[in-house]
Amino acid sequence: MLNEMTMRQNNWTLGAYCAAYCTAVTQHHGLEDNSIFPHLRRADAGLAPVLDRLEEEHVVIHEVVESVDRALVNLIRQPGDFTELQEAVDVLTDTLLSHLSYEERVIVEPLARYGFYAGQV
Repeated sequence: MLNEMTMRQNNWTLGAYCAAYCTAVTQHHGLEDNSIFPHLRRADAGLAPVLDRLEEEHVVIHEVVESVDRALVNLIRQPGDFTELQEAVDVLTDTLLSHLSYEERVIVEPLARYGFYAGQV
């Protein structure tokens, strides 16, 4: 019984960690979509294609985050089988690394030039 309780606690901890991480990603993208990107669009209309791509990638990443959530729910149904969750986390990792690499490459210079909000720079 203690072993089952320990496994359950580990699954809860895993779920809480994933929830916190996915919440941080969602908050980061929400801040960009609602504040930073509109500011950059106003500051430099030429950034529109870059910002459009980043916003489109945010939608894709949200779908990937949803797949992690589904995998966590399925882990409850099939305790001990981490295959689906591992695959979902691997996709999230690859997607985020690609997105963040592109974002850093294309947005750091405009942020340095225009700031994160009007009047910052």
